[in-house]
Amino acid sequence: MTAGAPTHEGATGSQPIRVVIVDDHRIVREGLRSMLHDVQELEIVGEAEDLDRALVVIAQTRPDVVLLDLRLQRSSGLDACRTITERHPEVRVVFLTVYEDEQYIFEALRAGARGYMLKKATPEDIVRILQTVMGGEVVVDPALGGRIALRAAALRGGKSWPGADLGLTQREGEVLAHLAKGLDNREIGEALYISEDTVKTHVKAILRKLGAKDRAHAVAIALRGGLLS
Repeated sequence: MTAGAPTHEGATGSQPIRVVIVDDHRIVREGLRSMLHDVQELEIVGEAEDLDRALVVIAQTRPDVVLLDLRLQRSSGLDACRTITERHPEVRVVFLTVYEDEQYIFEALRAGARGYMLKKATPEDIVRILQTVMGGEVVVDPALGGRIALRAAALRGGKSWPGADLGLTQREGEVLAHLAKGLDNREIGEALYISEDTVKTHVKAILRKLGAKDRAHAVAIALRGGLLS
């Protein structure tokens, strides 16, 4: 038992937390099962690769927690989180992902998640976070705490960013500014310390929100609208 963590109490006393893993990569699900196999505080009761299968498994196994990735087959993890929490409000959803962008954390919590942690978490980290979630708390991976604090401080200070009035997030505004400089996805990722896949996700969101057909069109809209200095 992790020191100082809450204990999950069941009908017969202290019981392991029942977990369902939802991730579209089989090797990741198998890796998590293997890593957590001997962890007495947790019991993996099912797994799924997409939302449809997850709903079936959740109904069959009635888990305490769903460990969910942000990217799934045929749907996003955020949409899956909303659906799971709406249909099974007694189940806690905790994201386990590689995405470190603070905007994803905010969106995950708005979708109803009770926790957010990175896939580099150790078994001890996972146990500690899930036990804390079972105790009624909302938990974010400590490795991400600094980024969230800086973002909150910026918002309280009234700072804005390109495209804020059009619904762009701060990170999307930063990506848009780098698009205007002619940087490709790899270069933007290096500049902002995020993955290339994360950049692609932000670019898609920017195009959708600006009603742009491509990157050049998005930059043109931003320049015409005075979004970029």
